[in-house]
Amino acid sequence: MEQEPVSRNFIEQIIDRDIADGDCEEVCTRFPPEPNGYLHIGHAKSILLNYGLAEEYHGKFNLRFDDTNPTKEKEEFVDSILADVAWLGADWEDRLYYASDYFEQMYEAAIKLIKKGKAYVCDLTADEIREYRGTLTEPGRESPYRDRSVEENLELFENMKNGVYADGEKVLRAKIDMASPNMNMRDPVIYRVAHMSHHRTGDTWCIYPMYDFAHPLEDAFEGVTHSICTLEFEDHRPLYDWVVREVEFVHPPKQIEFAKLYLTNVVTGKRYIKKLVEEGIVDGWDDPRLVTIAALKRRGFTPSSIRTFVDLCGVSKRDSSVEYPMLEYCIREDLKMSAPRVMAILDPIKLVLDNYPADQTEELPADNNPENPEMGTRQLPFSREVWIEREDFMIEPPKKYRRLYPGNEVRLMYAYFVTCTGYETDEDGNVTVVHATYDPESRGGDSPDGRKVRGTIHWVDCRNAVQASAHLYENIIDEEQGVYNEDGSLNLNPNSLTVIDSCYIEPSLRDAKAYDRFQFVRNGYFCVDAKDTTLDHLVFNRIVSLKSSYKLPAQT
Repeated sequence: MEQEPVSRNFIEQIIDRDIADGDCEEVCTRFPPEPNGYLHIGHAKSILLNYGLAEEYHGKFNLRFDDTNPTKEKEEFVDSILADVAWLGADWEDRLYYASDYFEQMYEAAIKLIKKGKAYVCDLTADEIREYRGTLTEPGRESPYRDRSVEENLELFENMKNGVYADGEKVLRAKIDMASPNMNMRDPVIYRVAHMSHHRTGDTWCIYPMYDFAHPLEDAFEGVTHSICTLEFEDHRPLYDWVVREVEFVHPPKQIEFAKLYLTNVVTGKRYIKKLVEEGIVDGWDDPRLVTIAALKRRGFTPSSIRTFVDLCGVSKRDSSVEYPMLEYCIREDLKMSAPRVMAILDPIKLVLDNYPADQTEELPADNNPENPEMGTRQLPFSREVWIEREDFMIEPPKKYRRLYPGNEVRLMYAYFVTCTGYETDEDGNVTVVHATYDPESRGGDSPDGRKVRGTIHWVDCRNAVQASAHLYENIIDEEQGVYNEDGSLNLNPNSLTVIDSCYIEPSLRDAKAYDRFQFVRNGYFCVDAKDTTLDHLVFNRIVSLKSSYKLPAQT
């Protein structure tokens, strides 16, 4: 029987050709984050793509921090990135690198370019360099310092390294082509003076390489074969290739660009997230309303759900946006067979079964997940008073209302048929207690006489309930108004977080741990919050509601 051909994305096709042509013996990819913020869902695509390619071709995957800008980098960001990449399942083994590991080698590469007449020290200010660069329709002008001798450039660059000059006083520029139609090739700056302490090298250096110079060198030093990056670097590829060629690497890496992952109506920009954090609008980079990887983890998303999401998005050369409900679809699919299905009451009122023995408590069997019998059963305590959801009782119900109201009979899930006989209210007319009688012959939720009830409601035994808190989330962006206001600020949703401090959960959850996930019957999928939960009080984050009208787009 012939196997159907497997569809290959354009990156795999390029790698296949490189291997067939003998240009690549062992595939090596990398994920090169800058430690200037937390990673977000878009980075997850890059991580999983690069790691997946290394796995597919039995090659190597490196994790490397592009830490060439000490003004924005922190150890906090390094630690968070390490945790995120590991959580997603991308194993860099012993290949953890830093751009700062190569500062000496980069310096020597710059010396080599100077000696070849391919780089020069320039005294123009940043504004002057910008002015000299020209426009998209007009060529740039050559710097008056462009023709300095090799000897003079070597001396000036050495002085830059030794701290002789102030920040911005001099830069080292590549000597390429000021008339190039590609602005990136118009003598770009490759080193600048920055008297800043680096989080790893301290005050050893006061000059730092620019990203477009450092990045291709890092790839080349590590033996990366395919430098997979996003589309905004496509115009930088000629400079990438120029650097590795002029520094004379025998096996230069190949840069390949793919489309970024954009989610509709979400905030991914580090600048905006940083502002939300600093202004206290969110409680950190891992606030569950964000789509940083740390936030998705804290909210309750699983690595496998994110991998599924990235796979469904695919790899292309064209930018496009994906709806957030597609990510929610992936976590629902992941949890529906694996998450225990438990009972929790988020907006409680008390139901008293007046004919149930006051001093009796019994144990009732309940399925841990009706869709997955292999998960077995548990015992639920049941007694005369139980908590039910406030919305499950109405004094004057509308048509087709199937829950409790005076005279109506419903099923308490896994327990008994009960009939509402009355209710109590406070001085404002709010219902505080519902009264009912139970049918002892209907234990387990079935009646021996075959009568049917139209409604089933969940409950939690008052005597054994565990009090907890729940956090319910909406998009932090007001979707009807769009992401940004006219002034460029974020259009925030004031109702993005609802905190419920007095909900009740069944006692089987008493010992739940951080990141444990459950389906709360009728209320959604929830996860134990790793930040706000204490030894004495559980806090649950709603990951996602139970149902959505979202449907996967047709696959072509």
